[in-house]
Amino acid sequence: MSGGAQPVKGLRTRAADALSLAIVFALLWICTKVAPGLHDDASLVSGLGFLLLAGTLTSELMEVLRVPHLTGYLVAGMVAGPHVLHLIDHDSVKRLEPVNTLTLALIALAGGCELRVDALKQGLRSLAVAMVVQSVLGLLFVGAVFVIAAPAMIPFAKDMPLAAVVGVALLWGILAISRSPSATLGVLSQTRAQGPLTTFTLGFVMSSDVVVVVLLAGAIGVARPLMDPNAVFSLEAFGALGHEIVGSVSVGTTLGLVLAAYLKLIGRQLLVVLIALGFGATEVLRYLHFDPVLAFLVAGFVVQNLSKQGDRFMHAIEGTSGVVYVVFFASAGAHLDLPLLKDLWPVALLLAGSRALITFASAKLSSRIANDSPRIRTWGWAPLISQAGLTLGLSAVIAREFPAFGESFRALAIATVAMNEVVGPILFKLALDRTQESRGHAPALADADTDTDTDEARAA
Repeated sequence: MSGGAQPVKGLRTRAADALSLAIVFALLWICTKVAPGLHDDASLVSGLGFLLLAGTLTSELMEVLRVPHLTGYLVAGMVAGPHVLHLIDHDSVKRLEPVNTLTLALIALAGGCELRVDALKQGLRSLAVAMVVQSVLGLLFVGAVFVIAAPAMIPFAKDMPLAAVVGVALLWGILAISRSPSATLGVLSQTRAQGPLTTFTLGFVMSSDVVVVVLLAGAIGVARPLMDPNAVFSLEAFGALGHEIVGSVSVGTTLGLVLAAYLKLIGRQLLVVLIALGFGATEVLRYLHFDPVLAFLVAGFVVQNLSKQGDRFMHAIEGTSGVVYVVFFASAGAHLDLPLLKDLWPVALLLAGSRALITFASAKLSSRIANDSPRIRTWGWAPLISQAGLTLGLSAVIAREFPAFGESFRALAIATVAMNEVVGPILFKLALDRTQESRGHAPALADADTDTDTDEARAA
């Protein structure tokens, strides 16, 4: 990545941003009063435009606090959402979910492009040690906290026998060791960071996606007999999981080779190609019961490491993802269930705090075992706090597999993820700033398009 520092904004510019933000909020408020209950395409377009403008302006104003832009996007969504000012209703937030599909595809492609074989080889020992230590200690410690807190603080687990509580705690432990590729790539998209901490974070967070999915399949198989004495341990889940992983890797490899050939031979209309991948390819992969995130991650990895088109492809993704990130995280903020968080905050805070504590301790231990560089020893824990869509997706799987307590389990997961989703990116950006790996902001969409055209002219 490359990029320079942006000029410091003065008081007049900040005041103009604040005034613009107030005008945007006022306009949408007037629209909701003039046409209340509007749920058609006009409501969707106005909500989309509002989240884009309000998220961008809020992030610019919050720059003075040195927090990542995605925190500003989340705040704008929370304030305007159905639980605070009611400027955007639940229906509009639900209808923005296709944007999430495109964003996750871009995040996975970008994540794969960031994984370079040479850097991974150098840090392989560090990644392996950290993965084992974080997974084992995180699962055991947070699971133990869940068992201890269950009788007094977790309503749906109060009347369960001990064996069942242990089974639920095992599932919760799997959630605790999941990370957030979307938050990681969101912060890196803004900071354009490079260095040992950035390389370690990308390798760990992206590979943990696969590890957690495999562990969840095993945890479900173990937990079921603990909750139902008549149930038996089954390996069927592992067969389906193997099909999903092998198929996703195979499709991702093929897709990466096709993309590399397209970039070399044609190389134009990349925006259209990325949108087609984000929507069309994702639906095909889901129909085939493959994991789109894993497939796109492998595709990006193949383009970066098996061709000379990696930097060009990454530049195209950055130019496209800037706008999409704003809407994605702003709609995520609007989707946060603040009343639920208000009801469950004591136990959610306990579980989130215990997870942060064991993440910190495990990072220190694994860094000492692997003899990591000083940057990773000091700050290697900070990028691992964030949680978002992956964790919520895992909780939905658990809710579907265990309907007796699944919805209550997922509600607690939503409350806990809400805390990690807000705090985690701030800690990650702080770590990048302190280690001086931050390089500035990602280019604007127009700048990216200009640079792409220049590259194409040079190639011609």
